[in-house]
Amino acid sequence: MIIEQDLQTKYTFSGHEKFQCRQLWLKKGYDYLKLNKLFTDEDAVIELGVGKNMVASIRFWLKAFGITDAQDQITEVGELLLNDNGFDEYLEDDASLWLLHYLLVKTSFASTYSLIFNEFRKERQEFNSDNYEAFIKRKSEVVSGLNFNSNTIQNDFDIFKKMYVSSAEDFKNFDDSFIGVLTDLHLVGTVQKEESYDTDKTRKKTRQVLFINNTERENLPVEILLYSILDNPNYSSSISLPALENDFNSPGNIFALSRAGLVSKIQEAQEKYSSDIIYTDHAGIKELQFKRKVDPIDMLTSYYEK
Repeated sequence: MIIEQDLQTKYTFSGHEKFQCRQLWLKKGYDYLKLNKLFTDEDAVIELGVGKNMVASIRFWLKAFGITDAQDQITEVGELLLNDNGFDEYLEDDASLWLLHYLLVKTSFASTYSLIFNEFRKERQEFNSDNYEAFIKRKSEVVSGLNFNSNTIQNDFDIFKKMYVSSAEDFKNFDDSFIGVLTDLHLVGTVQKEESYDTDKTRKKTRQVLFINNTERENLPVEILLYSILDNPNYSSSISLPALENDFNSPGNIFALSRAGLVSKIQEAQEKYSSDIIYTDHAGIKELQFKRKVDPIDMLTSYYEK
């Protein structure tokens, strides 16, 4: 499946220096920039307290999560989330992790996250790095601007996995500073699969595969869902349920929501924000409608102010 956005998309599968974004890196990078420092400064390693490659990785992840823009300037959402009196500077609320996940996919600075949640997982319910590599290779043959390199794709997939899945080694070390920032969402699951590895299929080995099932996502705050809808420039004041399920960067895609889960969230939104939202179901046509233009940031503020 080749999506319309491919025509103008720039694909990036490197830049993280093989480090997943860790729990305190976004705040650390934000605070560093607030001192009017540059990641290219000679003392960046000392100031940030990490190695040179990690400095580059922190800079990369700030952009990937939409905390900074292409010029390393802090964005509005980055400021509101991470400043000292911000929404959740230490990312202690699961809502902040859902917000970061949305921003990571939507920003598409790190291409793998948008590709997996918008496209690839629709082809395969269970997948591993080889499946993803084959998908990218096939895509590179028909999409300009997508340069295929096997090692780069494999390394990038490994970081994707570490961003969402805690390994047994992580729990053994029990050092939160090394665990990917989005693991607590439990959005990506794992299962061991038995595979043949010789020609006559007599010898077997087990291999871990990943899966992303559509579920109801009960711990996803309705305000984060609404923010993702209001923040999507492709949506108007009336949006059909299929569009909310299946469109590029739709909440159904990004949050891996089942239809029942999506409808439940919309109904909850209607109850909580009845002055702004209507959910209609007439003659089988289901639509979410906004009675007035709502600022996406105001929706975030309504959650965090509570």
